[in-house]
Amino acid sequence: MTRQTATPRARSSHQAWKLGAVRIAFTLGSRLAPQRTVDRAARLFSTPFASSRSRARAAQPDAEMQRGQLQVGGETIATYVWGDPSRQPYALLVHGWSSFGLRYLPWVNQLRERGFAVVSFDQPGHGASTGKLCTLPDCVDATRAVGRHFGTAALGIGHSMGGAALALAQDESWRAQRLVLVAPAADLEAAANRFIRFVRLGEHLRDRFFNWFKQRTGASPRDFAVHRHVPTLGQPGLIVHDLNDREVPWEEGERYARYWPGSRLLTTQGLGHHRVLDAPEVIEASMAFIRGERVGDRVVATPNLPFGLC
Repeated sequence: MTRQTATPRARSSHQAWKLGAVRIAFTLGSRLAPQRTVDRAARLFSTPFASSRSRARAAQPDAEMQRGQLQVGGETIATYVWGDPSRQPYALLVHGWSSFGLRYLPWVNQLRERGFAVVSFDQPGHGASTGKLCTLPDCVDATRAVGRHFGTAALGIGHSMGGAALALAQDESWRAQRLVLVAPAADLEAAANRFIRFVRLGEHLRDRFFNWFKQRTGASPRDFAVHRHVPTLGQPGLIVHDLNDREVPWEEGERYARYWPGSRLLTTQGLGHHRVLDAPEVIEASMAFIRGERVGDRVVATPNLPFGLC
């Protein structure tokens, strides 16, 4: 007997049914069991998709790659290294939400050909790393810890939430000399608000949702808005963001470029949030930026735009 596979229409219908059931549960729970529902919503918001682990297992790196582990915040962080970061300038690659470190395989050969050692890793709760929950502060801590272990990076590349984690990880104890951020998230509070609306959590529970985050991390989501941090970044940066990004709006990438004095913004169209990381034209533009060529546009902040001037 042959196994019947679901058609794309059947899968889409099933996913829509599951989403509808989740929304009904949160709508009812917001009224009948508010605290329990807030806890459930916050944990869901902080739980990476299981596909992060299955996709990491399916990735096929070349024989040069060396696997390793680091202990960070009570979790075991899986690392992936090409070359020798102790002898070569190295690039640190930081993946996004529900992704994995080997997502960057299309970049590795290009970087190796240019003389870089390459370091990537799985964030807590992602890929081969341990953990169940993961927040942006966890990603910042892991990024900084991996960076400190390998030393000052010649280059940092981050995608989506990994872009935010990479930017926020820059401090006196660790830094990358040059940054490329692809579709970087700029506003954790805005992301949480989008999630609250998406799952239909009651609006009256918004403050409790944010309080859950503050109790777990010691900080408010508002504290991680990047326009509060990037004005102090001194290194050159390239932000790449697609106008058709449905997960992290283009305006968030523009916000980085507006507040970061040493940065430029490269806008693409038609690549969305995920394909933009693999697109050959994006990788090539990033390599040109690494070579010191002028890529993208300089964005200047004015008081008339959202968030004004810091």
